[in-house]
Amino acid sequence: MINVALVSVIRRWHFREGMPIREVTRRTGLSRNTVRKYLTVKDLDPSYPERHSPSKLDEYCQTLTSWLFRESKRHRKQRKSVKQLYFDLQLLGYEGSYDRVAAFARKWKQAQHLAQQTAGKQAYVPLRFAMGEAFQFDWGDGWAFIDGKKVRLQIAHFKLSCSRAFYLRAYWTQTHEMLFDAHNHAFRVLGGVPERGIYDNMKTAVDKVGRGKERVVNRRFLTMVSHYLFDADFCNAAAGWEKGQVEKVVQDARNGLWHQAPRFANLNELNHWLEEQCKIEWQKTRHVEHTDRSIADVWLEERRQLMVKPTDFDGYVEHTKRVSSTCLVNFERNRYSVPASFANQRISLHVYPERLEIIAEDHQVAIHLRVFNRDHNGPGETIYDWHHYLAVAQRKPGALRNGAPFDELPESFKSLQKILMRHPGGDRDMVDVLALVLHYDEKDVERAIIKALEIERPSKAHVINCLHRLINQDTPMPLNPPPSIELLQEPEANTTRYDQLRGNRHAH
Repeated sequence: MINVALVSVIRRWHFREGMPIREVTRRTGLSRNTVRKYLTVKDLDPSYPERHSPSKLDEYCQTLTSWLFRESKRHRKQRKSVKQLYFDLQLLGYEGSYDRVAAFARKWKQAQHLAQQTAGKQAYVPLRFAMGEAFQFDWGDGWAFIDGKKVRLQIAHFKLSCSRAFYLRAYWTQTHEMLFDAHNHAFRVLGGVPERGIYDNMKTAVDKVGRGKERVVNRRFLTMVSHYLFDADFCNAAAGWEKGQVEKVVQDARNGLWHQAPRFANLNELNHWLEEQCKIEWQKTRHVEHTDRSIADVWLEERRQLMVKPTDFDGYVEHTKRVSSTCLVNFERNRYSVPASFANQRISLHVYPERLEIIAEDHQVAIHLRVFNRDHNGPGETIYDWHHYLAVAQRKPGALRNGAPFDELPESFKSLQKILMRHPGGDRDMVDVLALVLHYDEKDVERAIIKALEIERPSKAHVINCLHRLINQDTPMPLNPPPSIELLQEPEANTTRYDQLRGNRHAH
């Protein structure tokens, strides 16, 4: 098996540069069958994930970094030693060794020393990019009013290095699925895919920063890069000026764009507004190098040099979860319901920016809108789908009375339930009515219930009768009889004529 990086190079040579398979095999030393296999494979992610050895210091890295930064700002005689910081970590529950803490501190100090070097600190080389050559990406943050609350958002910033056309999209977090979704939308708005992307060493892309340009790139991120057929370049550590164009976009947006943002009902409405504002700014802003033209004018020219955007990358993040006995799975302090047939089993959870898909036995068995709970100290929310508990209710109809998932029933269902539960066996009848949605359209069942509620004492049989009448409303076509058989004289309704058939012996 070859690694993802080589697969990405092979695909880029063949699909982007038009290199024949024979030349690819000559350069790589691989057989033609192997090259064809990786050119036609749909799943670009290797089957064997790289082993990751966790460290006891991993969950304390952020805390230790903040302490080291705090101590660096203090006077030399007032700073805590690394040994003292190690003892402070032990008070927080750290059980690892001192050597691990000391190695982390040395690495952090080396990075700070490189960042603070004065040689060439304020001297830069101006950069020039060809049409369609590169784009730059960075995360920023911003505040906006959504659903009446002021919330902090993570903003994905893209900028074409030549035309300076930029794009912004807001998310709740900076996780993998948000990053992948941002690329899908950015390439759609920018009109194509450049040859390479310039990034900093964000954790969603780089697992480990080595010496110089050495990077251990995240496998899922590398899969996305291979899907879109562009190169990913990473800046040197603490060298944000290497992608200074997008850094300027982040600064401008923070100082200007968010101050004129109106209030929004939801995040989708905000992102639609951001997309429109970006296009307006393209029209208003003059290009830095081509001062006689706007960014939009140069972008129209650069768009012709971009590679046509392929299908969207399926940028989900997969988690393996165990379904509880109450048919729930936990994710980010929230709980989501799963069909009862998968209780106490393991399922695959595909996480997207706006939804969660539950996969079991290679099929999607449930889908939920993703809930973002901003209160990290709260118990979280439980999202039910009452359809998932029908199998349990059929075995245990008594659970219908106080079952929490059935609080989500439509109002007409609840009204019928109150009436049926007054009589013996009403819980069983109500479960049978709910089970109708397994065989008929739920809207038709709801209309049948509303029709049945028009009488004083509706029953299960009445609901079923109303349902059959609704779904079997085919009326016969009108007849057009020929003139020869048209009825000319209306028959008279006279029942006394039947007495003639009785005879005299039956007469009264």
